[in-house]
Amino acid sequence: MTYATINPYSGEVLETFPDATDAEVGQAIANAHAAFLFWKETSFAERAKVMQGAADILRKEIEPYAKLLTLEMGKLYAEARAEVELSANIFEYYAQNAETLLAPQKLAVADPAEGEAVIVHDPLGVLLAIEPWNFPYYQIARIIAPQLSAGNTMLLKHASNVPQSAAAFETLMRDAGLPDGAFKNLYATRSQIETILNDPRVQGVALTGSEAAGAIIAAQAGKALKKSTMELGGADAFVVLADADLEKTTKWAVFGRHWNGGQVCVSSKRMIIVDEVYDAFFERYKVGVAGLRAGDPFDPETTLAPLSSQGAADEIKDRIRQAVCHGATAIEVGPDVPNQGAFVQPTILTDVAEDNPARYWEFFGPVSMLFRAKDEDDAIRIANDSPFGLGGSVFTSDTRRGAQVARKISTGMVFVNHPTMVKADLPFGGVRRSGYGRELLGLGIKEFVNHKLIDVVDIDAAF
Repeated sequence: MTYATINPYSGEVLETFPDATDAEVGQAIANAHAAFLFWKETSFAERAKVMQGAADILRKEIEPYAKLLTLEMGKLYAEARAEVELSANIFEYYAQNAETLLAPQKLAVADPAEGEAVIVHDPLGVLLAIEPWNFPYYQIARIIAPQLSAGNTMLLKHASNVPQSAAAFETLMRDAGLPDGAFKNLYATRSQIETILNDPRVQGVALTGSEAAGAIIAAQAGKALKKSTMELGGADAFVVLADADLEKTTKWAVFGRHWNGGQVCVSSKRMIIVDEVYDAFFERYKVGVAGLRAGDPFDPETTLAPLSSQGAADEIKDRIRQAVCHGATAIEVGPDVPNQGAFVQPTILTDVAEDNPARYWEFFGPVSMLFRAKDEDDAIRIANDSPFGLGGSVFTSDTRRGAQVARKISTGMVFVNHPTMVKADLPFGGVRRSGYGRELLGLGIKEFVNHKLIDVVDIDAAF
C-alpha cells in the first residue's frame, strides 16, 4: 500500500511515505496501552483541556490546515476551511459536554431489596480508527474527540492518499497536550490491520469507508470478538413533493449533490420528484448544474472540485457507461470540465429502471439519478428501494407533512427542506448497507465504553 500525496488538480506527486514496519505497529500498540492506563484515570476537566486546545489550534491555524486538505484531495479551499472549523466545533463540543454525557445513571429499581443501582461508563482501552479521504480531518475528529474524551486511546489508519492530513492530526493532538502514545497515526498495511485487531490490548474498531472494506474489517473484528462500528456508503434520497418551493429546492439539490465534488456519503444522490413538478424541477436542476464552474480548487471562483484521484474519476466514468449499457439515459451538463485534473463531467442519469443495477449503486462523484414518482406514496417507495439507509431529505412547503414523510423513510437521518447535513451536535449513522453504530453526541461517545452496573445492596434486607 503506497501512502502518497498526489495533487488531484495538477497530478503532481508531492510526497511519499513508507509503510509502517511491524515493529512500529507493535510499539504503537504498547504505547497506546500504556497511555490508556494513565489517561483513563485523568479527570474529565483535564481531558477537556486537551479537546479545547485542539479546537483552539485548528481555529488559529485554519489556513495551513485547510491548504493541506485542498492539496491532498482537491477539496475547494472554502470547503476545506469549513471542514477545519467543523472539526474544531466537534472537539469543543466534547470539551464542554463529555462529563455530562457520561455521568453515572441512577436506576429506578422496583424493589428496595435490589439496592442502589447505578450505571457507570468506563473506557474500554485502545481503539483503532480506519478513516477515508473525503473529509480527512472531520472523519478523524468525530471519532477521536468523543473516544479520547471518554478515556480511550486511539490508533489511526487513514486513507493512503491523505498521509499528511493524518500526520497533521497527530501533531495537533500532541500540541494540544495529549499524552504521548494516546493517539498515533500509522501508515499501516492491510495485514497489519488484522494484527492490530487480534492484539488483546486493542478493544474495538471504528471504520468509515466502503461496503467492501467494512465487510472485511467487521469480519476480522467479529472473529477477534472486538466491538465495531461501521459508517459505510449512502445513496441519499432527495424527495421533492408537489408543494415544494422549486427555486429554493433546486438550489439545495445542486448544492446537496455537488459539494465536495459529489464525494460525500450523505450527498443527495437520488432526486425523487413527484410527477406534478418533475419537468419543472428537471429544467431548473439542469440550469443549476450547468452553472457550476470546474477548475483550480484554490480559485475562489471554482464551484466544482476535481475528484480525489484520477483513479476515482475513471471509476465513476466507467460506472456511468455501465448504467447506460443497462438502459439508463446519461445527460452531460454544463461546459466541458478541464482536461487538467481528476474531473468528471456533471452527469444526470434518467430512465434508471428497477432492473438496472446502477439504480442501487452509490455514485461517488458529480452524477445525479432522477426518478419520477407518481405521487407522495410512490416517492416514499422509491426512496426506500435502496440497499443503503444513511441520510435523506424531503422538500415541501408543509413542514408538518414533511416530517410525516420523513418518518416513513428508512434511514438513519432525514432532514426536511435541507440536504443531509453534518454538525458537531447532531448524531451520524445509518442502517442496512450503510452500516451500524452512531457517531457524535451522546450516542457516539457511548459506543466504546463499558456500561457497568454498580449495585450497592443491603445484605440483611436481601435475606
